[in-house]
Amino acid sequence: MKAKRHEIERALAAPSDDIRLYLVFGPDRPGSEALAAKLGQAMGAEAERVDLSASDLKSDPALLADEAAAISLFGDKRWIRIDPAGDEIFAAVEALESAEKAGNPVVAVGDALRGNSRLVKLANASKAIMAFASYPLEGRDADRMVIEAAQQAGVQVTPDVAHRLAQACGGNRSILDSEIAKYANYLDAAPDRPRKLDHQAVDAVGAASEDGDMMKLSDLVLTGRVDELDQELDRLRMEGKEGIPVLWSVRQRLHLLARLRAEVEQGNSTDSVIAKAGRSIFWKDRDNISGQLRRWRSDALATAIERTLTAERAVKSSGGAGPIGVDEELFAIARKARSLR
Repeated sequence: MKAKRHEIERALAAPSDDIRLYLVFGPDRPGSEALAAKLGQAMGAEAERVDLSASDLKSDPALLADEAAAISLFGDKRWIRIDPAGDEIFAAVEALESAEKAGNPVVAVGDALRGNSRLVKLANASKAIMAFASYPLEGRDADRMVIEAAQQAGVQVTPDVAHRLAQACGGNRSILDSEIAKYANYLDAAPDRPRKLDHQAVDAVGAASEDGDMMKLSDLVLTGRVDELDQELDRLRMEGKEGIPVLWSVRQRLHLLARLRAEVEQGNSTDSVIAKAGRSIFWKDRDNISGQLRRWRSDALATAIERTLTAERAVKSSGGAGPIGVDEELFAIARKARSLR
C-alpha cells in the first residue's frame, strides 16, 4: 500500500504483524535512511539486525522469507534491513508476501527506484507491504521537520530558527539529526528538561553559521570555484564532516535546482521562479541560486545527480575509495560548472 509520510512514520515506530515489509525509496536518500532507522529504534537496542543486499536476494529469492520467519538463537527480537533495494529483489519480496508466516519486520531502502518499477508496483498493490517515496522536504514541510526533530530532543525552536536550520541542512534529515544532537548537548536539553535554542546558540555551535554550513560548499561546487572548494573540503574534514553527508548536501541543492530549472525551461523567467519559491529559498541564498539556475540546464543537473548517486554507491561498496572518492566527484561537478555559461 502507498503511504503518506505520517503513516509510514507511525507504522515504523510501532511495527505491526500485518505489515511484512516497509519500502522507502526516492531521491531523498537521507530521508529514507532516517525512516529505516525508526524501525531499528522501535525494535530496541537488544534486537538482532540482519542485513541483506540485493545481490544476496537475487541469487537466493527464498532467503528473505526464510529470514523473516526465523527465530533468534537467543529468543531476542529480529528485524531485517535490505540496502540497496531494486527490482532485482522483486522475486524475494513476492515470496515474502506469499509466505505462510513471517514475524520479523523488514525495511528496504531503494534510492534508485522509480514509481513505475516492478517492486514499487507490487508494494503499492499489496496489503502486506507499505511503500513511501522520499523527496527532499522544502518550505514549511522542512521547517516543520526541524521543529518536530528538535522537540524529540527537548530543544525548543521558534519558526525563524527552524527555517534557518532547515535551510542550512538542505532538508537533509541525517545532517539535521546530527546538528540537533549537538545543540541539545550544548544546551543540556532533554525531553524532560526542554531548553530554548536561539540564533545566538546557533551561531556559537551550529553548522548553520556562515563559515560552517554545507550551503557554502554547494555554492562552491555548483559555481565551479575549484580552488576555494579544495580549501573548504579541507576545513570541513578537520571538523569531521566528509564523505557521504557532504555528498548529500550537494545533491539536495542539485534537486532544488532541477525542480526550479524545469519551470524555467517551461518559459518562466529565472526571477519569477525564484520569487515563486518563496521561503523554500533562504533570502541570503537567492542571488547564488539564481546564478546557478542560469548556469545549469536540466540535462546537466540530471547527470550531476546521477553521478552523486553512483559515487555514494561506490563509497558504500567494499574496497571503495571512501571520502576521497566523494571529493573527486565534487571536483568533477565543479569543473563541469566552470565550463557552463
